[in-house]
Amino acid sequence: MAENNLNDWLNAHGDYLYRFALARLRDPHLAEDAVQETMLAAIKNNSFEGDSSARTWLTGILKHKIIDLQRKQIREQPVSDVIDLDASEYSMDDFFDNSGHWLDKPQTLDMPDNALEQKQFLAVLDECLGKLPKKLKAIFMLRDVHELENENICKELDISATNAWVMLYRARMGLRKCLELNWT
Repeated sequence: MAENNLNDWLNAHGDYLYRFALARLRDPHLAEDAVQETMLAAIKNNSFEGDSSARTWLTGILKHKIIDLQRKQIREQPVSDVIDLDASEYSMDDFFDNSGHWLDKPQTLDMPDNALEQKQFLAVLDECLGKLPKKLKAIFMLRDVHELENENICKELDISATNAWVMLYRARMGLRKCLELNWT
């Protein structure tokens, strides 16, 4: 790859790639790292053939780099993050009675109509995601944001399908509870 071509791509697509990574990783430093790794991979592989736009090709590489970063975070997290020491905050007893029925029917969360409400909602959602244990947050992001198939998530995280569904359920219920308390 020509040095000039890389500079052109960075100038033309760098901001877009950074915003794309930041929206998914929610950490400016990790987003910068992901974009840098993307550019390094583009230099090393030099497999761009022009079948798609350069932005599409670079975004495809970036998606894989984001998943790699998330996978690394899950594997390197401390035991205290995996074991939920404050399980009462996400206890299923808060949602169901002894017979398994809802204590309170879940509220429907309306989509905000205007930009300010959407921004406020996303801030609350981000805060709620931050309260989840890292492993639950990661599986929620992989499944519901990146829309990876459960089979691929299980392979990447080295967990069983049953464990993945339980973790995803817990993440969703924790988010629902947090959103009901902080948004509605």
